[in-house]
Amino acid sequence: MSDASKEKKAPPLPVQEAEWGEQPENQYGYASEAERLSKRGLEDWEMVENISESQHNIPYWFIAIFLALLLVAVGLNFPFWGDRPGYERDWFNWGLPLAVVYTSIAIAVIYWLVDYRHIRSAKKAERENNSNTQKQD
Repeated sequence: MSDASKEKKAPPLPVQEAEWGEQPENQYGYASEAERLSKRGLEDWEMVENISESQHNIPYWFIAIFLALLLVAVGLNFPFWGDRPGYERDWFNWGLPLAVVYTSIAIAVIYWLVDYRHIRSAKKAERENNSNTQKQD
C-alpha cells in the first residue's frame, strides 16, 4: 500500500476559546451540546452558575472534626495532660485566649471565602433586572 492510495484527512479546526460566561458555537469541537457535556463536563463558569441555592457552604462533618480537634487541643493545654513529670505549669496562660482569637479570625475568613450569598444576590438582581427590561420591551 503506497502513500498515494491513503486518504488524506483535513486537520481538525482549532477550538475557539470562549470568553467567561459565553457559550461557543462549536461546543468546543464536539458535535452537540449533549456530547460535550457527556465527554467533557461543565466549564468552570457553568459550575458556578449551576451551584444550587440550597447547598451548604461548609459540610457539617468538617465542622464536627474541627470542633473535636479544638477540644483535644484545649484539653492538652491543661496542666494535668501532656506534661512531663516534675514540670509545673500554670492553669492559665495567654496562649489559649490568643488561640481563640486566631481561630475566630480564621473561621471568619474561611466563611467569607466560601460564602456564595454575594454571588447569588448579584445573580438574583441581574435576573430581576433582565425580567424588568423584558417587561418594558
